[in-house]
Amino acid sequence: MKNSGVIFDLENKIASIEKLEELMAKPDFWDDQEKARQIIDQANDLKRWTEPVKEIESRLKDLEELALLAEGEEDGLEEDLSSDAEQIARKIDELEMLHMLSGKDDPRNAILTIHPGAGGTESQDWAQMLVRMYSRWIEKHGFKSQILDLQPGDEAGIKSATLEVKGRNAFGYLKAEKGVHRLVRISPFDANRRRHTSFASVFVYPEIEDNVQVRIDEKDLRIDTYRSSGAGGQHVNKTDSAVRITYLPTGIVVQCQNERSQHRNKENAMKILRARLYEQRIEQERAEKEAIEAEKKEIAWGNQIRSYVLHPYMMVKDHRTKIENGDAQGVLEGDLDLFIMGYLKQFGGI
Repeated sequence: MKNSGVIFDLENKIASIEKLEELMAKPDFWDDQEKARQIIDQANDLKRWTEPVKEIESRLKDLEELALLAEGEEDGLEEDLSSDAEQIARKIDELEMLHMLSGKDDPRNAILTIHPGAGGTESQDWAQMLVRMYSRWIEKHGFKSQILDLQPGDEAGIKSATLEVKGRNAFGYLKAEKGVHRLVRISPFDANRRRHTSFASVFVYPEIEDNVQVRIDEKDLRIDTYRSSGAGGQHVNKTDSAVRITYLPTGIVVQCQNERSQHRNKENAMKILRARLYEQRIEQERAEKEAIEAEKKEIAWGNQIRSYVLHPYMMVKDHRTKIENGDAQGVLEGDLDLFIMGYLKQFGGI
């Protein structure tokens, strides 16, 4: 088991747990409650690795003993051996998943934004379809979500949407969806029923709530308020409850208008800004590393990560992993696991 691709530094992890438990046993451990909770969380995270490994090693020993007993048995113990082997395989799969979601930001909540590409109503409708697709996936996996901002399209669809997705590893899973998504279909908005290609971009940021990690100086902010548009009731449209925040050093602009309270809209807008600034910092670090390694990839509009074809045939294909699924309607109903898991298996904690 020590040579398994999903198990790393087991002895070091066990030693770290022992040191943390020594700290937890001290009489003054709870004097600093915030630090105490951090230590407990750190120990629990390490145990998420060590406990499954110990269980797998124990089961393997039992399986070896059972295999020895099975030798020479006329009736044999093949069924028991097969059942135990399947249980061990499932445990290893769970451990592999833990490894795939081991990035430092993977456990965080996610902020997911969707923007249509060029193409007017066609792309705006496609962007709304993506909002529905991700909402279905979120529901199926027990995550919680709320719409932080939604800009309706002029005729149909949306101009932009921002969703907060809450739950352990929300970012770890949804990071697989970052990129340009392409739709090919017979347009419902074309009287001649011609085939159209639409693009929409999906961005996913880890939600950052700790201002220590992302420091924002109030003097670097320009905060504007305005009246909300679209659905939301009369109160929304009669008061300047919508908030737009511009981060002057970089020119990043975020906005939120979905809440009736200007205060709540400002809180949500700041949440989006923190996430975007954090992601920008990570991207800068990644770009510097790629430049050093001379492997920097061009990121440009039109470099789609996935294509959804509804005509002349039904097919969804991920261009990074080469995974295909002929049940395009099922995918649009939120059946994304095949693509998300394929991405995580190939790229892991990237």
